[in-house]
Amino acid sequence: MLQALLAGVASIRAQQTRMNVISNNLANVNTTAFKGSRVTFQEIVAQTIRGASRPQAGSIGGTNPVQYGLGVAVAGTDVNLDQGSLQSTNRQTDLAIQGTG
Repeated sequence: MLQALLAGVASIRAQQTRMNVISNNLANVNTTAFKGSRVTFQEIVAQTIRGASRPQAGSIGGTNPVQYGLGVAVAGTDVNLDQGSLQSTNRQTDLAIQGTG
């Protein structure tokens, strides 16, 4: 039971990070030259409670292993570095780089 709660907590924390990144992207959507981010997740390794067994003499088959997933974790936060659209800011000190730079 405790393992299920811990898996839930890990997943909620990962989703909270995702919501924070989305909120930051939305808050800066009108900021000149802002590059949005995205979160990637990874599965936390499952814990084996009981291993598989082979068939015993006179039985039909063996038993499957019992495993509990331990939730997900944030694998990383990546910045979107794709070419953005060029915008005129009407400031002489602003410049834009088009292409690979």
